[in-house]
Amino acid sequence: MRKFSYLSIFLISILIHSQTVTLQEFSTGFTAPVEITNANDTRLFVVQQTGQIKIVQSTGAVNAGNFLDITNKITYGGERGLLGLAFHPQYSSNGYFFVYYNDLSGNITVSRYSVNAGDPNTANPTSEKILLNIPKPFSNHNGGSIHFGADGFLYISTGDGGSGGDPNNNGQNKNALLAKLLRIDVNATGPYNIPAGNPFIGVDGADEVWAYGLRNAWKFSFDHVAGNIMLADVGQNQIEEINRMPVTQPGINYGWRCYEGNSTYNAAGCAAASTMTFPVATYNHSGGKCSITGGYVYRGALYPAFTGKYFFADYCSAQIGMMSPDNTITWTTAFSGNNFSTFGQDAQNELYVASINNGIIYKVTTTSLSTTENTSKEIKIYPNPAAGRIFVTGLKENNAVAKFINAEGRLVLEAKVEADGRVDIPTLTPGMYIMNIYSEGYLAVSEKVVVKAER
Repeated sequence: MRKFSYLSIFLISILIHSQTVTLQEFSTGFTAPVEITNANDTRLFVVQQTGQIKIVQSTGAVNAGNFLDITNKITYGGERGLLGLAFHPQYSSNGYFFVYYNDLSGNITVSRYSVNAGDPNTANPTSEKILLNIPKPFSNHNGGSIHFGADGFLYISTGDGGSGGDPNNNGQNKNALLAKLLRIDVNATGPYNIPAGNPFIGVDGADEVWAYGLRNAWKFSFDHVAGNIMLADVGQNQIEEINRMPVTQPGINYGWRCYEGNSTYNAAGCAAASTMTFPVATYNHSGGKCSITGGYVYRGALYPAFTGKYFFADYCSAQIGMMSPDNTITWTTAFSGNNFSTFGQDAQNELYVASINNGIIYKVTTTSLSTTENTSKEIKIYPNPAAGRIFVTGLKENNAVAKFINAEGRLVLEAKVEADGRVDIPTLTPGMYIMNIYSEGYLAVSEKVVVKAER
């Protein structure tokens, strides 16, 4: 049974739809989770920075064995370890998946592995084919996101090599593979091919480079509906940034180390600012913020109020941000006790977020309803407004539980639905609540209810 934790919320509009963000505890017991993805089926795959990939079933249960364990191949600690995972677009037929890690020398490595024939829950650890090995001068700023684009090519974000201020100026060196977004064709007999359309083929710049001028992109994602790359870049001392650019536009210079966000950082030898692409949104380190964790534009079906909004987080403040298409940002209050390290999507594009310090995977949900207050035509809740008790009819099970969420997004009452459908609510103060009814541990219906004073 899934456990629900209502940690914090933010209100977008209390007059219209009092939209809220809640986190549903989905799965636990992970060690340093840094990536969540899917293989276009009902499972989630969770990357542990320590070198293992775990499989999570749709119920939240974690398979006892590892999908892959490459602990003996990686350097783990600080920002290093096993960092990224992407499944080949034809994974169901070829069984190929790709990982991004720091090898025993600390270098960035991108490799291909294969699933075990006959066992979809384990990979073949001897099947590694190394595609890239990029030397790194320092231990930090490793990047680590890998995703396949709609064009079928593998995109890879690399950090600037570490230390402070990019001392080697990898960001502006188009011939370096650090501080870049790379694009390669993995359908090759050799390590990889260079896709046609990469911007620096035959000119100044490495053939693999798709975009440059990044400090430490943690992380990027594709919004396939809008056709954009969403890229969060961790700042140096003061400014975190969000970039949004069409996936079809190559050769973008995102500005580091010349600029941190929109502010000049080190202009020595820099090209004109007009040649660079600046972020669509930034935030500073006030309120305990320190480091952006990039996420996804919500394209799921469960929460229409989220559609088209970009979800991200700040690692230190434990807040989740939501950027609207007009680039305005709204923050939650802190989900205390969490350091959010990654977001992820399931095959239905529903959104998850992981906390690296406590090993919890949450599902991102909302207590807001769509324009249809009660999505079930069979289940009825009455009277509304109610006082002292409220009744539920149409449930198919007899062990239902009602949970009441107040206007601050907090769980204030959990009560049994009695055999006659009665739910006793004498402790609820007058006001508006979201009444969520769970049957067999799953959400059966959600409805706004008004509690009035008893006469």
